Amino acid sequence: MERNLALEFVRVTEAAALASSRWMGRGNEKAADQAAIEAMRRAFNFVEIDGTVVIGEGERDEAPMLYRGEKVGTGSSPAIDIALDPLEGTAITAHGGYNALSVIAAAGQGGLLRIPNIYMEKIAAGPRAKGAIDVQASPTENLKAVARALDCAIEDLTIVILDRPRHEALIKEVRANGARIRLIPDGDVSGAIVTAIEGSGVDMLMGIGGAPEGVLAAAALKCLGGDMQARLVFRNEEEIERTRKLGLEDTQQIFKMEDLVRGEDVMFAATGVTDGDLLKGVRFFKGGAETHSVVMRSPTRTIRFIRAIHQIDTIRAKVGP
Repeated sequence: MERNLALEFVRVTEAAALASSRWMGRGNEKAADQAAIEAMRRAFNFVEIDGTVVIGEGERDEAPMLYRGEKVGTGSSPAIDIALDPLEGTAITAHGGYNALSVIAAAGQGGLLRIPNIYMEKIAAGPRAKGAIDVQASPTENLKAVARALDCAIEDLTIVILDRPRHEALIKEVRANGARIRLIPDGDVSGAIVTAIEGSGVDMLMGIGGAPEGVLAAAALKCLGGDMQARLVFRNEEEIERTRKLGLEDTQQIFKMEDLVRGEDVMFAATGVTDGDLLKGVRFFKGGAETHSVVMRSPTRTIRFIRAIHQIDTIRAKVGP
């Protein structure tokens, strides 16, 4: 993929963030999500790619736009696979919380794991702990391994965990080992990414969250040199059947980085919708807005943080609403 595409993807996430952030704190999750989807879809119309959504808003009969299998872009080369979440953190946005993002990952055809919208157990860490994590090991074993890799005491570690009843036993075990915990209400894409950002104060992510979000986080971690392992968590036979329809016959498979994101040409872009650990949220001012984004490429491991000023009134005057 051409490196110039990185900036084009940022424009797409910016559009979704600008649209959905208008609904911050207004209590309407559906409206916030729909605004992000519609804005992202419109922005993709100007990107010169032959893109196929492999992780999106669901199946075609579930989502009117940005569904799995939908084509995005102008239709010109290159042909790439797209994983996206126009608003990662709909509840966060609706209630004015932290860590809501608009997110895109891109890779060559076949480069992103096709996965249904089910649950996934994940463990993620940054470059210095690469190879130390094991989703099949106990939380205690993983804490010890990561502490050894980082040359620190377990008490020095900070672990991100989604604040859910299903994590009661996990939280209890992490606390018993003396590690610190940062509980988050939603937004485990951001939670996984910050494990690989030096100085973030976060060392590892553990727990069960969405499988599509796992692939998005893995794409970012690949660009950052981090590590992730995962396995699917099924609630019923219907979820197993949906998974097998996508070609994943081994429902007990342990997914490593090379399974989640294949190849060496991967891009990741995100724009903050609300303030968070990774990015600031959208700020509006008279006639415009300010956005904060990050874009990454795996071939060079380049990370760019972009602060953009959008003169919305000027744009509307030239191109219309």
